[in-house]
Amino acid sequence: MLPAVIWVVAAFLFPAVKGVGIGGESLTWNLERGRHHGMELNQLKDMDRVRHGRFLQQSAGVVEFPVSGSYDPYTVGLYYTTVNLGNPPRQFYVQIDTGSDVLWVNCVPCSGCPRSSGLRIHLEFYDPSSSSTSGSISCNDPRCLDGMQSTDAICNQGRCSYVFQYGDGSGTSGYYVSDILNFNTVVGNSLTSNSSASVVFGCSTVETGDLTKSDRAVDGIFGFGQARLSVISQLSAQGITPRAFSHCLSGQSSGGGILVLGEIVEPNIVFTPLVPSQPHYNVALEGVSVNGQMLSIESSIFTTSQNQGTIIDSGTTLAYLPQQIFGPLFSAIVGNLPGSVQTSSPNGSQCFLSTSSISDIFPSIIFHFAGGATMQLNPQDYLVQNTVSGATFWCMGFQQFQGQGFVILGDLVLKDKIVVYDLERQRIGWVNYDCSSPVNVSTSRNGTEFVNPERPIYSGSTTNQSYLVTPFIVMALLLMHLAFFDASTFL
Repeated sequence: MLPAVIWVVAAFLFPAVKGVGIGGESLTWNLERGRHHGMELNQLKDMDRVRHGRFLQQSAGVVEFPVSGSYDPYTVGLYYTTVNLGNPPRQFYVQIDTGSDVLWVNCVPCSGCPRSSGLRIHLEFYDPSSSSTSGSISCNDPRCLDGMQSTDAICNQGRCSYVFQYGDGSGTSGYYVSDILNFNTVVGNSLTSNSSASVVFGCSTVETGDLTKSDRAVDGIFGFGQARLSVISQLSAQGITPRAFSHCLSGQSSGGGILVLGEIVEPNIVFTPLVPSQPHYNVALEGVSVNGQMLSIESSIFTTSQNQGTIIDSGTTLAYLPQQIFGPLFSAIVGNLPGSVQTSSPNGSQCFLSTSSISDIFPSIIFHFAGGATMQLNPQDYLVQNTVSGATFWCMGFQQFQGQGFVILGDLVLKDKIVVYDLERQRIGWVNYDCSSPVNVSTSRNGTEFVNPERPIYSGSTTNQSYLVTPFIVMALLLMHLAFFDASTFL
């Protein structure tokens, strides 16, 4: 996972220390992704490990992000979108990161910031003096005080500032400004218009470590966390968007997906509560079963603490389990296989060699969560295909998290599911879904929904609206990154 642009394979990449416009329109950003082929499973694991090491040391409407990409754990890429800031507006390419809170972009002047990108995008630098709507943020500004509470801000010589240090030694620092975020709004299902809102974001003047490299550089990071300085929180506070976002990542070879600020509405979504007082999207995993048989796992391994817990992270390509879970799970999988399946360990990975369809011979896995929610995983959700020396293997996409108590569920598990992050009710929900299909998104802030009649689900109000969002057929999945952990824990 290289700097300045986070690898999709690593779910926790860029941490931070830490619309329906007012009239009911949907705000839209275009999301793009770079592709990098030929990665081996060990390389993917290394990228995830680096990502984990980068975690920092400690009437609303709908915003739509068309997702670029297709699900392929051997296609390692970046997920980024464009934001238009200032007056006149200038376009910036920013990495999407649900693991951090702050939107920040490179500014003028900047020490160590890349001047070019191997992604073949034009890098831009924000200049406060060139925008007529730019404003400074003092240390006693209420928004700065909010940032200090979440460790997203510090006071430096009277100016609201930040220093984000990552576990791999890279980092960025700068100061906060307020300016206009310009965006396209979608009215109904087709009409577009221009809208804008004032937001606070970071202006980076120093970058160090891997962030200085240009091979996969972007202009900044777009944090999707829950803190008050996140753009999600700011737009919600202004009544522009609800406090919810959703994604659906297509597992089909044709790719595609959806990311929206809003709640995708679909029957049979099951919800589990977010674990309170956590900076990430932690949920309470309570058990694992294989082919209907609950595994014998010490219950204490499922509790959430500083050193363990279960995190849903669409920025991690694979999935990671502590030894206490991985061991019994792997043994149960092997125990359910017919004798014709051969086991192998090419490049140190746990793999299987079989001429039969994996759907016919490998068992199903069910994760059991608090509140009675379950997530069923088919073989395609925990195995990845790998070719070694001309032979085709199916290898475990679940990796053993050496010396760690964390469970991290990445894209391998989350694909082909609608996943809803309902921050208002502090819960996460999911349901299996064809992510190449359109979805309905609720714009309600009080739970009442009015969905597009093309796919009616529930109509409880004539004042709330829901729009049909159609995924773009693309080249990669959506990414989200979690920021946390002491880097020394993983490196």
